Amino acid sequence: MTDGFSQRTPQQALAALLDRFAPQRLLLVGTRFPALEAFAQAHPQATLETCEPGPLPPALAAQRFDLALLVDCLEHLPKRSGLELLGGIRNLNASRVAVLADLAASGWQDTDFFALALSASEKFRRDEQVLSLFTYDLHDYKQVPDWLNARFWANPENFGKYWW
Repeated sequence: MTDGFSQRTPQQALAALLDRFAPQRLLLVGTRFPALEAFAQAHPQATLETCEPGPLPPALAAQRFDLALLVDCLEHLPKRSGLELLGGIRNLNASRVAVLADLAASGWQDTDFFALALSASEKFRRDEQVLSLFTYDLHDYKQVPDWLNARFWANPENFGKYWW
């Protein structure tokens, strides 16, 4: 991501994210938004679970989702609770996570998201408010290093044969 602001609106960015992943099971923590409503109408077979900012209810905490969205959420939680919520969702409940947050209102920094392995995707400005979109995708999180192959082993003929 560059330091510039996106030409899209937050709604357009979230709609593009929903279109790209087309989740069958979706978790929303925070406030419903128009792009989500449009997605729900276009995909009636998709399951949408919502909850208020805070710890996940036990029924939701025991489930796995294709995508978790946190919108207007971290601004209403103490930072420690937000870290626990976001880390827990990332580790246990969803392979893909998107967070739309007002960093100034939440007291978070970019580095707090980076520490949780989220990437900065886009920034949006409206008047004096700046919103940031951070994403996490387990499938793109870590690329296989180029050295992890038979060419760099002491005995390349044994690569993948023995487990000890």
